[in-house]
Amino acid sequence: MMKFVPRSLFARLVLVMITVLFIAQILSLAVHMHERGELLARASGMHSAQRIADIVRLFESMSAEERRRIVQVLSAPPLIVTLGERPIALSEQDEDRRARAALFGAMLRRFIGDERPIEVAVLSSPPFRPGEMRGFRPAWRGDGETGSGYGPAMGMEKGRGHGPGMGYGMRHAGGGGISFIAQVRLQDGTLVTFDTRQPTQTVSWPYRLLLSLAVLLAGVVIVAWIAVRWATRPLKQLSEAAEGLGRNIDRPPLAEDGPVEVARAAHAFNTMQARLQSYIRDRTRILAAMSHDLKTPITRLRLRAELLGDGEVRGRFTRDLDDMESMVAATLDFLRGLDSGEAVQPLDVMALLESLQADLAETGGVVRIEGRTARAYPGRPQALKRCLGNLLENAIKYGRRATVLVSDDAARLEIRVLDEGPGLPEAELEKVFEPFYRAEQSRSRETGGTGLGLTIARSVVEGHGGKIELLNRPEGGLEARIILPR
Repeated sequence: MMKFVPRSLFARLVLVMITVLFIAQILSLAVHMHERGELLARASGMHSAQRIADIVRLFESMSAEERRRIVQVLSAPPLIVTLGERPIALSEQDEDRRARAALFGAMLRRFIGDERPIEVAVLSSPPFRPGEMRGFRPAWRGDGETGSGYGPAMGMEKGRGHGPGMGYGMRHAGGGGISFIAQVRLQDGTLVTFDTRQPTQTVSWPYRLLLSLAVLLAGVVIVAWIAVRWATRPLKQLSEAAEGLGRNIDRPPLAEDGPVEVARAAHAFNTMQARLQSYIRDRTRILAAMSHDLKTPITRLRLRAELLGDGEVRGRFTRDLDDMESMVAATLDFLRGLDSGEAVQPLDVMALLESLQADLAETGGVVRIEGRTARAYPGRPQALKRCLGNLLENAIKYGRRATVLVSDDAARLEIRVLDEGPGLPEAELEKVFEPFYRAEQSRSRETGGTGLGLTIARSVVEGHGGKIELLNRPEGGLEARIILPR
């Protein structure tokens, strides 16, 4: 079930609003249809009552013979008129039908204008359809037998619901309509029976209302979509700021405006960023000062080592001091990379690679470059030079030669540095990025270095919002893959 729920807050809010609006529109439509049906039924009943009253007044002015002749003319769907039938035997009806019958009887008495006896019953029956006009016969006959109803598909059950003399019990052939059966006694004692049904139009769908509701729903959905998007935009900006903070701790602070809750969140985020900046600066200054201060005792130790008489001991002291000095220099280089204030500017990556290629060629390193960049890359030149230089030096040191593959598109810049060395165990591919970690057991500077080259490379790449990874090549050797977003 949860897999169908949208993941974003914006989509969830829109879904909730649309669902609530849709349910509200359905309920409104149901209420409207119910009230509309009641009003139409009442209006239709009023029209039928008026017609029955007119017929009653007409019959009062005629003789019995004239009534028999004209009744065939007046009896036409949806009103059937018969003379001389037996009285209705009323049976128990539910509250709704009794209310309908009472209302119809009240309207009929008001239109006739006197208090003569009137009996009204309400039946459930299929609504009359225009195609059933031909072959229409009354629902019941005076001999107590049932007629055929309002057409071939609408027969009546004998005596059901209204006594043996009335055939008003209906078999539903599609259902949905109601029928008013009214009996009015004339001044001369003649009993006139009126059978009227509600036309199909009273229960038809209000297409104009449905169209209006659809337009209203669409308009509200559009407004809700705009409102939710406007309300969730600060959250999106906060998310982008948090993601950008990992790439650049010195990014500009968020604007502390908008709703109170958003302004508070932005203020808290800016405070957190300021504290992180202060912490990193303090740590960097402390470590840089320690590394810088170590140079002085190293220099004194180097001078004292020169005074040693034993050449072999002096050589060991000198190598250890060289290792210490190299580690101090590498640590300072790493800390400068973390606390770099270098500005971002358009950079010709191909020119940078060719410059490194020329520098390494002077020391015997072989570097081959394939591919081209499409356009300048916005980056920090010195930081990227340090990163690519470390990768190329490692490739030449352990793989004799390096191949650089460059691919560029609108989304990202990819640089792959390939060597022909022995590669690394799979377990070491991630560990070598840790500070001062070296895969070699020897701590000789010629074989193992200081263990900060790849750490610096990862710091520079992640500072540009990219990622770096090491892969063992199937044909042998190691691949360092850098992906920088455009």
